[in-house]
Amino acid sequence: MNIIWMIIIGLIAGAVAKLIMPGKDPGGIIVTILLGIAGSFVGGFVGQALGVSEGGATGIIGSIIGALILLAIYRVIVGKRA
Repeated sequence: MNIIWMIIIGLIAGAVAKLIMPGKDPGGIIVTILLGIAGSFVGGFVGQALGVSEGGATGIIGSIIGALILLAIYRVIVGKRA
């Protein structure tokens, strides 16, 4: 059940990350949502490892930060190829 919540939060985190970092993404909204889901997993696992995130608002904030970081890395890597 925890993984399902991380995916749902990741969808929201991807949308929020796109709102925070507007601009043209090489992969579009689908890639941004997938990066949001990955950011949710990264943010959730890092938060749990640090003992900071047990869910709630800190989990959502960590997921958004993880999605922003992954989106920025994706833009740098794919932007250099194009």
